[in-house]
Amino acid sequence: MSLNTARRVLQIEAQAIQDVLARLDATFEKAVDLLFACKGRVVVTGMGKSGLVARKISATFSSTGTPSFFLHPAEALHGDLGMLARGDALVAVSYGGETEEIIRLLEALKRLEIPLVTLTGKIHSTLAGASDTTLDVSVQEEACSLNLAPTASTTVAMAVGDALAVSLLDHRGFRPDDFAALHPAGRLGRKLLRVEHKMHAGNALPRVSPDTLMPEVIHEMSRKGLGMTTVLYPDGRLAGIITDGDLRRLMEKQGGATLEMTAGASMTRNAQTIGPRLLASEALNLMEKRKITSIVVVDEAQGVLGVVHLHDLWTLELI
Repeated sequence: MSLNTARRVLQIEAQAIQDVLARLDATFEKAVDLLFACKGRVVVTGMGKSGLVARKISATFSSTGTPSFFLHPAEALHGDLGMLARGDALVAVSYGGETEEIIRLLEALKRLEIPLVTLTGKIHSTLAGASDTTLDVSVQEEACSLNLAPTASTTVAMAVGDALAVSLLDHRGFRPDDFAALHPAGRLGRKLLRVEHKMHAGNALPRVSPDTLMPEVIHEMSRKGLGMTTVLYPDGRLAGIITDGDLRRLMEKQGGATLEMTAGASMTRNAQTIGPRLLASEALNLMEKRKITSIVVVDEAQGVLGVVHLHDLWTLELI
């Protein structure tokens, strides 16, 4: 019984989205152009279930490069109207198109010259008539067995909101880097981090010159705590690296004589390097494949920018 109900709900909501897809026309393009031209914030409003949909649409706008916030229409009438400013645009979500609290905002919108885009199931409603453009999000029936609770209608409104947000994303040329910058703590944002954001650079970079004696090399490795050090030419280019493993093998082979050697005589030449714009996830895959714990980050001229360590990438939960 429950499976039959679930299938019926999903079928109704899927059909509702197919129906709105078939209705898409130039009014959608007009809505996108209007919101893209907005110099301020795209404010989204709605009451009740439509308000919950409006909150989600606003959040999606914000996370994809369109500055946005949710405005509760009732609170707007009691002081929050001051959150609106010239240059903003308003997206109203109201299936019936007669939401009193939103209608009472129309005078202020006109005074501030704020354009209005309405998502409604009633294209001849008061809100539709007052809008600069109206998107028809009507449904044949709700998925609720009583045909009362907002179900298919909220699904369609949210889907059309997503379509607006993604269309604006494409218009703005929004890139993975931009997404990562807006989601620095989220899993998706972490997947898009570049190694330049996680590398040890500046004073944290272990570095010695080719003529540095091994006691100082060991001190530098211990002090910087990465289990390795870069060996740099005077101009900052990479000459090679020395790792804990290299030291163990030298001690086994050379014994105490190792301490009399220089970094240049002990280093591994032609070390694996990466560029600063490589995705952290790609660096992690490379390091695991090569079975190395650190990798040097260089610029196009082989100048050393930093070192990224395996543990720095594990903490991002990129696996």
